[in-house]
Amino acid sequence: MSQRLVLVAKAKSPHLGSTLGAVVPLFLARGWQVIGEPSLAEAWALANLDPAALHTDPDLGRDESPAQLCLVLGGDGTLLYAARRVGLRGTPILGINLGSLGFLTAHPVSGALEAVQAFLAGTLVPDVRPMLEAELWRDRMLLVRQTVLNDAVLAKGAMARIMDMRLQVGDQDAGPIKADGLIIATPTGSTAYALSAGGPIVHPSLEAFVIAPICPHTLTLRPSVVPSSRPITITLEAAEDAHLTLDGQVGHRVHPGDQVRLSQASTQITLLQRPGLDFFSLLQQKLHWGDR
Repeated sequence: MSQRLVLVAKAKSPHLGSTLGAVVPLFLARGWQVIGEPSLAEAWALANLDPAALHTDPDLGRDESPAQLCLVLGGDGTLLYAARRVGLRGTPILGINLGSLGFLTAHPVSGALEAVQAFLAGTLVPDVRPMLEAELWRDRMLLVRQTVLNDAVLAKGAMARIMDMRLQVGDQDAGPIKADGLIIATPTGSTAYALSAGGPIVHPSLEAFVIAPICPHTLTLRPSVVPSSRPITITLEAAEDAHLTLDGQVGHRVHPGDQVRLSQASTQITLLQRPGLDFFSLLQQKLHWGDR
């Protein structure tokens, strides 16, 4: 059975066609099967690749055994989508950044060919990231269960008033909270929305969650870091319009009385990184630490 590559790409990126043309032939020459969503066909044609070599599948091979590689061509949002659709099955992810910031897609588009060559040579380093399992409960019924890589955000709508919530960490009551929302982030997600809300940067090797309030009514309420071994429960006590957003991509309406329960997931995601790219080098590169 041939080895399989799953392609997940930002279809509207102006760099997609040229990147496909640079890296895909390396896999085809080795007899790999390439799987992608139907939206990839246009860029595939622009890259002058054989149309018969692309196996289009909206489910990205969900009913088959895990592929040997998921190649992400896009930004961090594209990688989060790939993590949910492909990475959770155990397929390692190699991210090529076609966007701007790219904490997760750490390989620049200018180095796409070198990154793929390094993978084929077996010199990339696995970077295993913990994930967060989010559940939405209503009247003792489980409505939603999803595993996310970055964060779960319970927040109010644009025109709604401040939310009343009760937070519980493990078996301890963390008190009532009045705020525009709460962000529960993994170490990976600590550099995403939680960072914009004033949260700390957490090294990805730590087993911890960040709890970051959004515009809290009490000025002394600050972001905190808690062990990931302790489940977190948020009970929505009063709100006009509240939503649970998972990894910034999937949203669910939340009613007063509902509970959002969060815990460390049993599954993990494996990112493939180039040797020598340590976490602090990435922070200096992406956040321009040390620049004046």
